[in-house]
Amino acid sequence: MKKYDNFRSCFQVLKSYDPKLLKENAIYRMGVIGQFNLTFELAWKLLQAVLLLHGVSQAQSGSPREIVKLGFKSGFISDEGIWLDMLRQRNNLTHVYSEENAENLVTSLIQSYIPALERFQRAMKEKIEQQ
Repeated sequence: MKKYDNFRSCFQVLKSYDPKLLKENAIYRMGVIGQFNLTFELAWKLLQAVLLLHGVSQAQSGSPREIVKLGFKSGFISDEGIWLDMLRQRNNLTHVYSEENAENLVTSLIQSYIPALERFQRAMKEKIEQQ
């Protein structure tokens, strides 16, 4: 599935961040944050496509928030709180940039988001292979 391949490729780039550069270089940090935004965008669209593939017709349309909630309700993702937090962080950073917000996102990215996206990648692979 092309959406899965696109997500996986984008996520691989995100996971390859350099911790030292992330801490020391503001431009590099902004690049990682941009990669997170793109990864999240591809993730929720992949979730929507896989839900539809499995016959969840409510996924036909909806905002990222609605798709995440539907994915949790349908058992396609197990950590709704982390996903909703990723969405909030993504939305906050696209409207207003502050170094404090960037630092908070980087901390969450390392501690919560990358592990959640790892689980998501495995789950989507399984769901796609079931079809």
